[in-house]
Amino acid sequence: MQISTLILGAGAAGMMAAANAGPSVLIVDHAKAAGEKIRISGGGRCNFTNMGTTPDQFICQNPHFAKSALSRYTQWDFISLVSDYGIAWHEKTLGQLFCDVTAKDIIAMLRAEMDKVGAQLWLKTDIGDISHDGTHFHVTLTRDAKQHHVTAKNLIVATGGKSIPKMGATGLAYQIATQFGVNVLPPRPGLVPLTFSDDRFKPLAGVATPSQVTTGDTSFNENLLFTHRGLSGPAVLQISSYWQEGEPITVDLMPATDLFSVLKEARNASGSKALTSILSMHLPSRLIDFLKTDLKLQANIGDQSDTQLRQICDVLSAWPLQPAGSEGYRTAEVTIGGIDTDELSSKTMESKKIPHLYFIGEAVDVTGWLGGYNFQWAWSSGWVAGTAIAQRAD
Repeated sequence: MQISTLILGAGAAGMMAAANAGPSVLIVDHAKAAGEKIRISGGGRCNFTNMGTTPDQFICQNPHFAKSALSRYTQWDFISLVSDYGIAWHEKTLGQLFCDVTAKDIIAMLRAEMDKVGAQLWLKTDIGDISHDGTHFHVTLTRDAKQHHVTAKNLIVATGGKSIPKMGATGLAYQIATQFGVNVLPPRPGLVPLTFSDDRFKPLAGVATPSQVTTGDTSFNENLLFTHRGLSGPAVLQISSYWQEGEPITVDLMPATDLFSVLKEARNASGSKALTSILSMHLPSRLIDFLKTDLKLQANIGDQSDTQLRQICDVLSAWPLQPAGSEGYRTAEVTIGGIDTDELSSKTMESKKIPHLYFIGEAVDVTGWLGGYNFQWAWSSGWVAGTAIAQRAD
């Protein structure tokens, strides 16, 4: 079977590339359905992009790499496509856009775009040997217990990273890259809950509170969620992509409040009240109960000196914590690292070493923040790779 373009991986980036790569395209995936990560994302409603997308919300060894793709196919381009298909959407918070009804609408849209150009989709297909003879790629595929030998001018690798292995993630892209001499940066889990070896937060499981979480010079202000194993919630998931194993984090439990002034006013107005009662007006009572022994919060507010109040505030605004690790790829939303962007053209996603070999989406060392940014990278990188192939064929 001879075709123009073979795309490995029918996820967000792969389908976007298939819809734009011109005629004679085959896209394959081992899953039973295309776009499975799209289907489960955003609680089933798919946080498909973010209105505030800029290159600043992406982690990459080369911070300039993503600029070209993101500027040539923007969030507004994808929003326009979604609207053209009559898919209702809404902004949730911080520019995050979700489908009103179901994430399946996005998958159906991409399938329709692929159908327009006649792209073939093979599901439940295993990828075997891959070789290159200098002009074409030769790939062995197994489908319905039959082997198919495919010859393609272009090969797009859109098989993702290692995150969420229960969805079939394998890191195949890294194996393909290594086979062809393309450098791979060490992958690690991103947007992932952090764990603590002593299960200290088990009594607080389910408690959430707005916080600022910091590691190094990076901070995020969003909700923090205590879990049986440690910490999660948007603020922690965001910081996990910057956190390195062995490093501490600090948590400001009241980032938007001048707590010292609040406590001084309460001391003057309600000196006979318990300090825990005052603090519970601003923080979850279960959290205050958890902290009361270590912070010596048993006394009344009126019994506290300025120095004592300042000490309490210092801890609550810069609570030092030492995570033991993370929950790993099992629950990580993305993979950080991957295909070295120094090996790729930022304009086309094509390998600089192997002509007509492309890497797109999560497989590449470009990782977005939580909030629709990673889907936008999938759309943008898929579009530029597909468009480059289509233009080259013209």
